[in-house]
Order: sequence, then structure tokens, then C-alpha cells
Amino acid sequence: MLRPTDRRGLSRSALYRAKQRGHLDRLARGLYRPSDAPAADWDWLEAAARRPEATICLTSALAHHDLIDTIPATLDVALPRGTRLPMTTAAITWHSFDRATFDVGREQTQVPGTDETIGIYSPERCIADAFRLRGELGYELPRDALREWLRRGGKPARLMQLAVQLPRTKKPLLQALELLA
Repeated sequence: MLRPTDRRGLSRSALYRAKQRGHLDRLARGLYRPSDAPAADWDWLEAAARRPEATICLTSALAHHDLIDTIPATLDVALPRGTRLPMTTAAITWHSFDRATFDVGREQTQVPGTDETIGIYSPERCIADAFRLRGELGYELPRDALREWLRRGGKPARLMQLAVQLPRTKKPLLQALELLA
């Protein structure tokens, strides 16, 4: 992937000529990829290119971890609160998460089909966020994700350690764990 600051020795006009000749495909404003590049998730690439702190979250992360059957319509990406949300051509829903808890449960993962990486929240953080934002996401999504996570051998104590670090999470999560246990 070529970014405006990384043209690999190409001038702006050479970059545009390569696009016109079919050597490069335009992903988004200022983002290009070689035409013969292997298949990849271009939404993930655009999010990672626009903001290095971009982190896949909520429904997209739950689906990535195979905790839900839902196929997200857009890619959910979190940024620290106060960060300017970038304009993108990809189907990305940007979310602002508190700076104090932004890195809790955050990991790096490789974008499939590329050498690029992007942040993603752990399964435990995703479940905690789904309970925290259940009014926005719906009440069944966090319950279904929790049920699948427990079925796979998830440890409730580990989940609760993370949940106490996030606001509005501990009580609904405890109630759900009591009902499922």
C-alpha cells in the first residue's frame, strides 16, 4: 500500500500516471495499492493508514473473534476521545473511547493479506464494551457473545478484572454471569 508520504520514490505525477496505466488502484484519497496486490481487507488497511491508534472494536471485533454470528455492515473502529475522526471512503463507523481506558485489552493484529498491523480489542474487552454500550448495540448481542465465550472456556474472573476498569460495566456483566451460570 502506498501512502502520500511513502511514494517509494514516485513523484506525484508519476504516482498518477501509474494509476492511469493500471499499475496502481486507488483505495481512498491518498491511498493506493499495486494492482496485482493479493486480496486483503481494504477497510482495515484504510483505518490503519488514517490513524495508527485505530482499534477494531465492538461488533467487528466480536465477529473477528467468532463470538457472534452477526456480519457487521460497517467496520467499527475506536479512537481515543478528542482525536479528530478521519474522513474515509470505506464503510467505517468511528467510535470515541475514553483516553484513560483506551489501551485496556488492546492488542495488535495483522491485516489479513498484508504486512500491515492494526489494533484490536481482546475478546474480554469486546464483551465488556458490548455490555457497557448495550443500549446502542442491543441487549442480545452482549449476552450471545458472553455465552459463546463461556462455552469456549472463558474465565469469568479474568473478564471481571477487565470490567472493573471500565465505567458502567461491572453490574450488568455480573447480572449476566449469574443468569448464565
